Amino acid sequence: MDLPFLMLVLLLTGIGVIMVFSASYATAYLQEDKSPTFYFFRQALFAAAGLTVMYITSKINYQTFRWLSVFALGLAVLLLIAVLIPGIHTSRSDGVKRWIAVPGIGTFQPSEIAKVAVIMYFSARLSKRNTEKPRRLSPRRPLSGVVGFLDRIGFLELVPYGLILLLIVGLMMLEPHMSGTILILAGAAAVLFAAGIKLYWFAGGGAALMGLVVLMMSGYQSTRILVWQDPWAYPRDGGYQIIQSLYAIGSGGLLGLGLGKSRQKFLYLPEPENDFIFAIVCEELGLIGAGIVLILFALLVMRGYWIAIHARDRFGALLVVGITTLTAVQVFLNISVVTNLIPTTGISLPFFSYGGTALMIQLAEMGIILSVSRQIPAPRQE
Repeated sequence: MDLPFLMLVLLLTGIGVIMVFSASYATAYLQEDKSPTFYFFRQALFAAAGLTVMYITSKINYQTFRWLSVFALGLAVLLLIAVLIPGIHTSRSDGVKRWIAVPGIGTFQPSEIAKVAVIMYFSARLSKRNTEKPRRLSPRRPLSGVVGFLDRIGFLELVPYGLILLLIVGLMMLEPHMSGTILILAGAAAVLFAAGIKLYWFAGGGAALMGLVVLMMSGYQSTRILVWQDPWAYPRDGGYQIIQSLYAIGSGGLLGLGLGKSRQKFLYLPEPENDFIFAIVCEELGLIGAGIVLILFALLVMRGYWIAIHARDRFGALLVVGITTLTAVQVFLNISVVTNLIPTTGISLPFFSYGGTALMIQLAEMGIILSVSRQIPAPRQE
């Protein structure tokens, strides 16, 4: 397997587990039914299980994922429907239905599976794009001219992919889950772009995405825009978390306060081990430490694209491009939220944010990339 990529994954996972311990022990200590190391041990256990899954996945011939993609997509759709059924999803006071409880393990979001399933299915279908014979229509058939024009501009080719995305996005809007929707669309767009879909369709897709964002901006989500514009105007309500996050980042300075010495995690910054864990990284490790973490993520993304470029076939390349882009977008959006560059979206930081099932799925995705890297053709000897 590709050792540089593997080492980067191990480094980020290890640092992430350590930061979960540092960011969570104060919260766990003040909970009567938990020990100070509760979150740390659970995250470490899931990290060990996830690394095992990653290794097993890397040993699987990635061509297996080609036919598995149909079943993965079907499972994702069924889970997205199931999470909307009362009694299956975990209840929240704001009416959000995103999580399914698994006894003895915890909760997971079906959108995590949908992200990978869409990338797998699109990669499997689009990898055959240049090998399938184009269908020729008889000029005598009704509407042959219109159909021919739509075929020439690439519209007919996009119809099945568009229908799949409409189904999944529609289900996600019912939860509602805007951040998950954005990530699924980003992964799908990356695969479509790498497969050679005409660029003007991405302009149309971007306009449609903006319209979708406007539609989903209802209730508490519209309040997030106001909070983002001026969090200090809502110091006790929606702006409290982002204000405390900015305090944490600012107090870290150049070198940080030291590992374990964050002040904001002592019930100032809500749930510091989850979506806003990067603020604790900045406070404890400073600009230099946070910069090193960002460099590691950048190297991971760059190495992922390197593997995609050198992949054995088109399917492997598209698969790696989709997963790598998904990881890159998730990192960018999380850090943008923590620094108030964009409104709060509820996107976790890969390998860092507390969440066992999400971490295992992320490591399984890395295993898929490593599986592709195992079959990179050896350079020819001159």
